[in-house]
Amino acid sequence: MARRGQLTRPGAVLFACTLNSVRSPMAEALMKHLLGTTIFVDSAGVESAELDPFVLEALSEVGYERKEHHAKRLDDLQDHAFDLIIALTPEAKEKAEDVVRGEAVDVEFWSVEDPTLEGGSRAQRLDAYRRLRDDLIRRIKQRFGSNVAEAS
Repeated sequence: MARRGQLTRPGAVLFACTLNSVRSPMAEALMKHLLGTTIFVDSAGVESAELDPFVLEALSEVGYERKEHHAKRLDDLQDHAFDLIIALTPEAKEKAEDVVRGEAVDVEFWSVEDPTLEGGSRAQRLDAYRRLRDDLIRRIKQRFGSNVAEAS
């Protein structure tokens, strides 16, 4: 049971972003890495695109090796059996609220950086993905409890 002021831990979480190629698959992978199988986690986008290779590189630096990612669209989800959708873009928040309207699903919005907007050298661009990764780790720990595994 949650204490006053503490958010409850859902049984199933969906991370949503615009393309399901950077932010939401990174959040999904990090949550699985930090929490294991204690919560079912998936990701989807308003649209779908191939996984960005910088995501894999940033994740590998904290010990997560993601082998496969099948991009999904929110409209394609057959089962809305999520307790919580965490939208990582305004477009995803709007779409998620539309998709689950009338259902007992909470939608939260986390305003996070879009690392694809970073210009400059490869190293500068990768740093933007690292900042996103570290921000998502912090937010996941804050939202789902400080007793999640440590990512190094």
